[in-house]
Amino acid sequence: MNNFNLEKKKNIKKLGEDFECKKVSLDFINKTYIHKYSYHFNSLGRPIIQYPQDMVVMQELIWEIKPDLIIETGIAHGGSLVMHASMLAMLDMSEAIESGESFYPKESNRKVLGIDIDIRSHNKEAIEKHPMSSRIHMIQGSSVSPNIIEQVQKEAKKYKRILVCLDSNHTHNHVLAELQAYAHLTSVGSYCVVFDTIIEDMPKDKFHDRPWGPGNNPKTAVREFLKTYQEFEIDKSIENKLLITVAPDGYLKRVA
Repeated sequence: MNNFNLEKKKNIKKLGEDFECKKVSLDFINKTYIHKYSYHFNSLGRPIIQYPQDMVVMQELIWEIKPDLIIETGIAHGGSLVMHASMLAMLDMSEAIESGESFYPKESNRKVLGIDIDIRSHNKEAIEKHPMSSRIHMIQGSSVSPNIIEQVQKEAKKYKRILVCLDSNHTHNHVLAELQAYAHLTSVGSYCVVFDTIIEDMPKDKFHDRPWGPGNNPKTAVREFLKTYQEFEIDKSIENKLLITVAPDGYLKRVA
């Protein structure tokens, strides 16, 4: 396995230096965007508005970090919530087996906390009926309002290992405010993942009906955030191995 991992690391580095591959990957994103490619996938029966490549790497990170709490801004149909909750269930099951306890723990402290300004009733009902619902807690309100921030920070104090995902309003100011409110809750060695940083690299005309676009998006917010918060660094190895990702420069690892 050591040799396998060393070879993999080498190949990922080379892939990250292959600018032709990067161009083809961006072309793929630009061409499939008009077909709403990210809307085509489900996770455990719920729509998940993500690219499959990012879904794969999220399960890698959760398995590696073993978080007690995952904080997510942006809920939509809840696919991401249930996928992450299912990973937390698998962590509990794995740890129970390793410790020689019962096959599956009856109760677990591990939770996914989702925040959205508008949790639509039909989505809320479907999420609450899902088998993973006991591991999911939802809060309705703006993720950058003082009241919501206070609620999330209070809840986070109960947990040791925290992973953060930001995927709501994609304007520069909103994402920067989310980073300032929630990134510090990320545990050392864990990640604050900022989705849709790809907007900065796409043509302006893709976003004519949105308040965000090149120059005003999650990636510009990440750049501004990192000027002050040096506890985080961009994990380029993730986007190098994915190539197709909506979060280039968005996988922020907390290193201090």
